Amino acid sequence: MIAPFSTTGIGSLPHTDPEEACRLVMASFDIPFWPQLPGRSYHELMIPQYSEGMPFIRKDKQKRSIWIQKDDSDALTSFYETYTEDTRIAVSEEYAKGFSVFLNHLDGKSLFSVKGHVTGPLTFTLGLKDSAGRPVYFDEELREISLMVLKAKARWQIDLLKPFSRNIIIFIDEPILSALGSSGYLGVSTEEALRLLTEISAAVKNAGGIPGIHCCGNADWPMVINSGVSIINFDAHGYTGTLAVYPSEFTGFLRSGGYLAWGIIPTNESIREESPETIRKRFDSGMEQLSRSMPGDLLLSQIILTPSCGMGSRSPEETEKVLKLLRGLKESLT
Repeated sequence: MIAPFSTTGIGSLPHTDPEEACRLVMASFDIPFWPQLPGRSYHELMIPQYSEGMPFIRKDKQKRSIWIQKDDSDALTSFYETYTEDTRIAVSEEYAKGFSVFLNHLDGKSLFSVKGHVTGPLTFTLGLKDSAGRPVYFDEELREISLMVLKAKARWQIDLLKPFSRNIIIFIDEPILSALGSSGYLGVSTEEALRLLTEISAAVKNAGGIPGIHCCGNADWPMVINSGVSIINFDAHGYTGTLAVYPSEFTGFLRSGGYLAWGIIPTNESIREESPETIRKRFDSGMEQLSRSMPGDLLLSQIILTPSCGMGSRSPEETEKVLKLLRGLKESLT
């Protein structure tokens, strides 16, 4: 059981030095995670970082772009011939230097929990496009291959993190969930979205991990709950009220052992205006709102604290403020 008010992060940091980033993570969070460093290389952005192993992948370093371009090669045949449900696909150091450095920092340690992350299949397939600019989600075969690749990368992370903890959390990062249903994504069905999330969640569980999901903004919360994840990370700075619409669903989720990870510290420009007092006031207001329709003791027993999103777009100084506010909130609540 994860201790109430344990802290962790989403993934990205603004640093370019992986050693510095890992030292900060190890010193700042109860549940440490390997840092994504998009400022170091475009390879560490959400889509490129998990693109290795995809057939037909193309990239332009100068333009910092990546896309799929089908050709007459045997790339598909080779992929299908080598892939099984036990396949692991590595994220190389070129694409995730923070991961290998993080493993070095874990060496010799035995922690209650550590965290990894993988870009979710919806965000990945709607963000990765073909040479005509069409999201690969709308190519049924490429959508399925993308899911297979992401599963394999989650399994690979779990294998490498297992020596250091019995509780390996893998967040499925799905910021695109807040946009589903808008005009740009009308072709994405709820049924298919749920299938993709359920399959990657199950892959994490089957590999011995604990699946969580990170959502920015509002989302189809019943669908998220039904995907089989054990942790739901939501933006508690601006969207706590969206959870209050589904009291029975979230109460059932918590009673079955699920956790709500409150992304209570903002990681946008509003961080500049925040103080320990404003953060505590916002948390108390959110708890009061949810406690009107959900058991307050249950909410407080199954709670994790996080920033609202990744910190890769913030300055190092703003990042330090996010972490200070997160620590301060935990101290005021425990």
